[in-house]
Amino acid sequence: MTAQAMQVPAPTLEQRMLALGQAAREAGRTLAQATAEARNGALRQAAAAIRRNAATILEANGRDMAAARERALGPAMLDRLLLDAKRIEAMARGLEEIAALPDPIGACIAEWTMPNGLRISRVRVPLGCIGIIYESRPNVTADAGGLCLKSANATILRGGSESFHSSRAIHSCLAWGLRAAGLPEAAIQMVPVTDREAVGHLLAMSGHVDVIVPRGGRSLIERVQKESRIPVLAHLEGNCHVYLHEAADPDMARHIVLNAKMRRTGVCGAAETLLVDRAAAARLLPAVIGDLIAAGCEVRGDAPTQTLDRRVRPASEADWRTEYLDAIIAVRQVEGLEAAIAHIETYGSHHTDSIVTADIAVAERFLREVDSAIVLHNASTQFADGGEFGMGAEIGIATGKLHARGPVGAEQLTSYKYVVHGTGQCRP
Repeated sequence: MTAQAMQVPAPTLEQRMLALGQAAREAGRTLAQATAEARNGALRQAAAAIRRNAATILEANGRDMAAARERALGPAMLDRLLLDAKRIEAMARGLEEIAALPDPIGACIAEWTMPNGLRISRVRVPLGCIGIIYESRPNVTADAGGLCLKSANATILRGGSESFHSSRAIHSCLAWGLRAAGLPEAAIQMVPVTDREAVGHLLAMSGHVDVIVPRGGRSLIERVQKESRIPVLAHLEGNCHVYLHEAADPDMARHIVLNAKMRRTGVCGAAETLLVDRAAAARLLPAVIGDLIAAGCEVRGDAPTQTLDRRVRPASEADWRTEYLDAIIAVRQVEGLEAAIAHIETYGSHHTDSIVTADIAVAERFLREVDSAIVLHNASTQFADGGEFGMGAEIGIATGKLHARGPVGAEQLTSYKYVVHGTGQCRP
């Protein structure tokens, strides 16, 4: 037999993906028994590795950015993809903040004693293995890997092709942290190819993966929800609103709207629609519109809004439903609180919505009746972020209503089991 005939064929992509799943399942069992000190130590070591390898990460990101510019990706996508010294430090600091959080594993959620003497506790446990599919943001590699490690879940990361080199460089730092802490590297794995077929294989690995978390645009979310054989923890796009009630403070309104729209236009918490009480539009809107346009934002408005500033372009019906992720905002005048709530219910994505008003009763009604994962009073929608909620980081903002809603941090990546202590009881 020739040497050529004896060669073992290279594994198929499906086989490679299954190998990732098998390794993750084994690593997950180890993580579930690991101490909080070991997991926190891995997080801190990974943070140190990110700082130590900042130049390598920036070089990898430069390759991704160059390829993205060649593909003529838009400004919002480029902003999501870009890493700089500040963002790299934020990743490292986020891992340290996650490490400093209370350990969610083994925490007793509730306990009680039955009349027959049985002592019952509800205790947090890991979900197991989490598959995370995301698009252009390379920082998700650190956030997702760190949160899964904190919650003792193994994870398989499938980043977008746009951020492939950046994500691999960041992942190598997470692997270093696991090795340094004596934990299995397979606890955080990255799909080693950009082939979209890998996503299909991951979605079919119900024997190895317990939960799928997609983080990206509508097309990705819809594909995952359609094809997955595994439970999905998803969020839709962030069609977020700021509503200026007639009792809004004009200066506060200006600052909040400008920040909510223009701080970072490419994040899911960026405001996309501005609603204003018609009775206060002439008092509130001109300065707000002026600030937005001066900052480089295109303003699209309904007919009454256009009369206040000739630079406002006409808004179409589609604008009320659009997540721009760009320097564009739609403005509509409404006839009071009920009309604002009705607009948000009709066009919103149940992500994040804010009211600006000095009327506490109106604010409380808005917070109670707007059915979104995050509702705010007198604050920018850009606070829709797990880090800003004290979670260290987030995997995403869940807009569904089962298992988790809002920022998904370490605690939200746990389930629970019941632990029952008896003294010989038998059921009659």
